[in-house]
Amino acid sequence: MIDTKAIEEHIRGILEALGDDSEREGLKDTPKRVAKMYEEVFAGMNYTNHEIAQMFDKTFEDDFDEEMEGTGRVVVVRDIDIFSYCEHHMALMYDMKASVAYVPNGKVIGLSKIARVCDMVARRLQLQERIGKDIADIITEITGSFDVAVTIEGCHSCVTARGIKKPNTKTYTAEIRGAFRTDPSLQVYIGR
Repeated sequence: MIDTKAIEEHIRGILEALGDDSEREGLKDTPKRVAKMYEEVFAGMNYTNHEIAQMFDKTFEDDFDEEMEGTGRVVVVRDIDIFSYCEHHMALMYDMKASVAYVPNGKVIGLSKIARVCDMVARRLQLQERIGKDIADIITEITGSFDVAVTIEGCHSCVTARGIKKPNTKTYTAEIRGAFRTDPSLQVYIGR
């Protein structure tokens, strides 16, 4: 679990290391506010992928026509807004859009649960590439489908606001599995 008291102490130390007075009016409650914010924005760190899958495992039997087995159907949820923090600089990854696609394999997941999975996975110190992998792993566990694709597009403040400072730069990642790798009729769902 996230130790908010330890975070408060460390933030106070950071403020002092920056040369500011952690007890001045504008900063005296900052360590507590930052600890509370970290508890919220890093909530996903409290759970493994398996625990997240269990948390959002709300599926429905796939009772569609037997003729539609295989890749005859696909479920796609596009442009799910998420944010995260990069594990290298603890810098915000923002304006992120995740899209998740899967081919049903006997059951379908509630659509809101896909967005909730994306949100919880992103609430960790993370790499964008790992966010896509973790989402795909969880969707596979919940649905039983190995035909899963997750694409993410986003901005990284470690690129846009510091270092190279290229404000219009976006990063695009894709985790492509199963039939999405080989079936051109499915690939149209993961392209832009």
